[in-house]
Amino acid sequence: MSDALRIAIFGESYLPYLSGVTIATDALARGLTDAGHRVLLVVPRPAEEPLARGPDEPQVAWLPSFQPPPPAPPGYRIPLPFPSAALREARDFRPQVVHAQSPFISGLMARRTARAVGAPLVFTHHTRFGDYRHYLGPLAAPGSALMSAYLRRFWLGCAAVIAPGRELAAEISEAIASRHARPMVRPIPTGLDLDWIAAIPEGHPRREAGWTPGADFVVASLGRLAKEKSIDLLLDAFAHAAGERPELRFLLIGGGPLEEMVRARAERPDLKGRLRVSGPRTREAALGLLKACELFAFASKTETQGLVLAEALACGVPVVALEGPGVRDAVRDGTDGVILPRAPDTTAAERLGSALVALAGDSDRRDAMAREAREGSSRFALAGRVAEVVALYRETLASG
Repeated sequence: MSDALRIAIFGESYLPYLSGVTIATDALARGLTDAGHRVLLVVPRPAEEPLARGPDEPQVAWLPSFQPPPPAPPGYRIPLPFPSAALREARDFRPQVVHAQSPFISGLMARRTARAVGAPLVFTHHTRFGDYRHYLGPLAAPGSALMSAYLRRFWLGCAAVIAPGRELAAEISEAIASRHARPMVRPIPTGLDLDWIAAIPEGHPRREAGWTPGADFVVASLGRLAKEKSIDLLLDAFAHAAGERPELRFLLIGGGPLEEMVRARAERPDLKGRLRVSGPRTREAALGLLKACELFAFASKTETQGLVLAEALACGVPVVALEGPGVRDAVRDGTDGVILPRAPDTTAAERLGSALVALAGDSDRRDAMAREAREGSSRFALAGRVAEVVALYRETLASG
């Protein structure tokens, strides 16, 4: 197609490691390719030999990479900051737009490539880095200040910044408002391949857990088991709900640094026999398990867009969530889910647990929400979100 663009997408991490960022990066690349554009992914090589790509898939230039030490999770690879054949391939590709998915090693590579070929640099800000400062220990306070300054400088070096959620877009715009030359900032959430999700068969969470098929009511949550996901609060909410309705069962889909803690918590009397952890799963297997559950519980306050909320709704599972960044970008309160005020935090777990109990006991309302979730998920369609990104690319090219 004559108006097709050449786009180089630089990522700090990539599949097979599963995260919101790697899912979003792959979805964008595939959506752009499906729309007729030429895409080159410039991403870290996985530990195992990557599968060959077909002619209709985004092509990949593999960056030399390494596994960083803990707290980085197993399988998480980041690029080595040295010249490589992949960077030469990216320059030879002559991209019209360079799109960075991280502001760090791969983002700096993207910036150099954009300058070398005279292309605009677009950046998607996927992560609220300040919410991960607990991993810095005593360096948390100075580290946060340095990070904020670094991010502002990186944003200002871009032609455009994409924020997956409206709240984050507003925060970025405010942070750079005093600068004369500043990038365009747009809220564009990650799109979902709804046909692919619809084709995933239901999993068997009850059979795996030894629960009663067709009798036990299962509440799920999906994501990395880590402090920033408010796992403690979620477990307290489950315990409160189980105290009110003993037939409720709770499934945490995923793994992470708190997995052993969660398994130990599952042995306490208030949750014994009622809480299971699936451990790490492929995305397809995780969504298959989710499809077989009745409700989705969400307590994280570190999201940029709540991608997992959109996935739950696309699976036809109503959401009960505490207010937080990205929640209202996905969930329609009272229509396909329930959004609860987070403050005061001292009662958040009890309120979340009570809301789960209330919706579990109201089958008519829950069934109506499940229908709305499935029917309304078209707003998450990948093609529409990709069209918004392409429009922004063209705007950056037109502005010179």
